[in-house]
Amino acid sequence: MIVTPDHGMPPLEPALEPTPVPPGPGELRRILPGLAWARMPLPFPPRHVNLWLIDDGEGVLAVDAGARTEDSVPLWTRILDEGLAGRPLTRLLVTHFHPDHVGFAGWLCERHDVPLLMPRTEYLMARFLSLDTDEGMTARQLAFAAAAGCPPAHLDFLAGRGPLYARAVTALPRCYRRIAQGDVLTIGGRAWHVHTGGGHAPEMAALHCPELGVLISADQILPRITPYVGVGAAEPLADPLEDFLASNERLRALPAETLVLPSHGEPFTGLHARIDALAAHHAERLETLAAGLAAPLTTFEAARILFPRVTEDRQIGFAVGETLAHLNRLVESGRAERIGDEVPRYRRRARAEGEAAEP
Repeated sequence: MIVTPDHGMPPLEPALEPTPVPPGPGELRRILPGLAWARMPLPFPPRHVNLWLIDDGEGVLAVDAGARTEDSVPLWTRILDEGLAGRPLTRLLVTHFHPDHVGFAGWLCERHDVPLLMPRTEYLMARFLSLDTDEGMTARQLAFAAAAGCPPAHLDFLAGRGPLYARAVTALPRCYRRIAQGDVLTIGGRAWHVHTGGGHAPEMAALHCPELGVLISADQILPRITPYVGVGAAEPLADPLEDFLASNERLRALPAETLVLPSHGEPFTGLHARIDALAAHHAERLETLAAGLAAPLTTFEAARILFPRVTEDRQIGFAVGETLAHLNRLVESGRAERIGDEVPRYRRRARAEGEAAEP
């Protein structure tokens, strides 16, 4: 149990309509009493990330920090000086280790002398990747791509890119406060329950406030796009799709009418319907991929089935990672088999006589 004091300060006024238009860069939109919405631009798709600011006693707790970009300082300065009318940050809660969420956290924590709250795995991932800058990191990335059967041109792209993560984040504090599944944070006199989920990130935090009927879903549940669920070079045999689907099913315990505040896109209701849609999407992807594995394929070749129009090098990496997540799920569920070691290939497994079909 994590409990923090509430100083009884009034929420920022005035409150806006429940579903406001998205705020511009550096602006705030009040969506509920004690809860505001900010949006930061990204130099890569999906071009923005949502931040959530919750009244927290004398100041405001921020959920996520945005990316490290040239605009980060002026935009955050505008939020703090104009949007919050000089009210201070009290705490920074980062949902997961991806650069568009944690990228500017170090600067904010240092400049405003506030504690960083993160799930342990997410904090350690961010610290590790920000320090993993030697030649061995690039060599592992190249070995992973080569084992996937990627063409030489893509390997050259990876070799030239180098340690991308370290350049995308500011230095994280060496000290943080852990949040974990089942914790309850008191923010502005209200209880916010921590729900952690996997798949997109290993221990991503979402926050549910029963009193407000709100779920800050991070990247676990998005309204229109499907969160990236992929396998990385450090754990090539991982099964993140199983983690993702199981995590979503646990969120089904929340009320169907919950207002979902995602990291990308706009707030929405219909949590259970969206969980169903995400499950159906991945079920269709698995069926499509399994149908294409009549002959053995490398991961890169299989990616052409799921992502036939992807040709840009940065997107090839995502396509390969997500395809491998689906291949590993097929292998783990007994629907496909992995053949070979150096450049594995995958083929559909023939169903044994009398074996029931996959539901």
